[in-house]
Amino acid sequence: MLSNLFVGAVAKRLTLVETITERSNQHEFQGVQPLRQLLGDADRKGVPTRFIWLSDEQGSLSEEGILSWSNVRKGKPRAPEYHLYYSTNAATEAMGVGDLLVIALQRDGTFLAVITPASGSVQNQLLWLFGLSPPEGQSVTVQHLDSEHDTELGFAARYILNELSIEPEEPEADRLDALIDPFGLVFPKTRVFSELARTSLPDVSAADDPDGALMDWLDREEQLFRRLERRIVAKRIGDGFHGESAVDVDGFLSFSLSVQNRRKARAGQALENHLEAVFQAQSIRYARGAQTENRNRPDFLFPGAEDYASATFPASRLTMLGAKSTLKDRWRQVLSEAHRIDQKHLLTLEPGISRNQTDEMQAKALQLVIPRQLHQTFLPEQQDWLMDLGGFIQLARERQGEGPAN
Repeated sequence: MLSNLFVGAVAKRLTLVETITERSNQHEFQGVQPLRQLLGDADRKGVPTRFIWLSDEQGSLSEEGILSWSNVRKGKPRAPEYHLYYSTNAATEAMGVGDLLVIALQRDGTFLAVITPASGSVQNQLLWLFGLSPPEGQSVTVQHLDSEHDTELGFAARYILNELSIEPEEPEADRLDALIDPFGLVFPKTRVFSELARTSLPDVSAADDPDGALMDWLDREEQLFRRLERRIVAKRIGDGFHGESAVDVDGFLSFSLSVQNRRKARAGQALENHLEAVFQAQSIRYARGAQTENRNRPDFLFPGAEDYASATFPASRLTMLGAKSTLKDRWRQVLSEAHRIDQKHLLTLEPGISRNQTDEMQAKALQLVIPRQLHQTFLPEQQDWLMDLGGFIQLARERQGEGPAN
């Protein structure tokens, strides 16, 4: 549960005097009275804090710093007045007026301070993760994580934590280690890992619950991958990065980059592998990676490549599905992948995508397909438009002639 990691969190909109500009140099977050519910009345000076500036389109910045919590009227007869001062760093220098600030108190007594531009997907994700209401105007919202207000560390929560470079311990560590022992310190092919994830969950049925099966398989593969990755990385770090006469900095940077690239590439391949297994369990005709116009290759084409290439096969019976574990701004790539199909479908695992993006997708005739378990991370007005995997399969099946075409 999230409460194993955090005590609680607050959220507010940044004002001009809080940001570092020519007009302000106070280095202080204002309106933080609700923090007393989390921090109490005792002063906390120089608390280690990780500051993160995170944007949908502009990447992220992360830097260590401090926050100081104190009553500036301590020992005086007047009512207490608490201030929260922050140290200057790359993340705070990037923040602007109207950005969302989330300050979370971690179980070890340190802080996590995350700043993100307003109206983006990251904002939605953070508010959902901590169960915070969107702050309006100068208000500050607070959530104490307890038995009544908590979040299970399922796929969506761990996705967001991963964006914050937080990796919770796996509760089934011993069982996971036993499953990956045969691989030693070598990554198997992604298909092998995907197959292992599915066979390790024999009670999961994609024929009965395609959405649930997809998420369970992805969860398990992610767990297996991270356990094996931890072993391999620990061994490499233990061996050290040493050149002929000095520390091999370039070697370390290259290794670090390879770890990140492997994570991204494997995530996309795993998603396609498990989707393919779902379609097989559903006995639906499909082609994976079939070529269309201009050498484009949609991830999945229904019923298949020959049908798509046949001028006599009705376009109304064709369906395509792109698959991207994360979107960012890459969803537009799908729009040109199959000219015969007017409405495109795209499945992603990214939770809490912004309203601006989903509105643009609708305008571009792109239907977003989100596993049912992730719908709760979207705004209520978005959820009515979303399609789950089961709904997509039914649509593709009807278009293939097994029911009324839409």
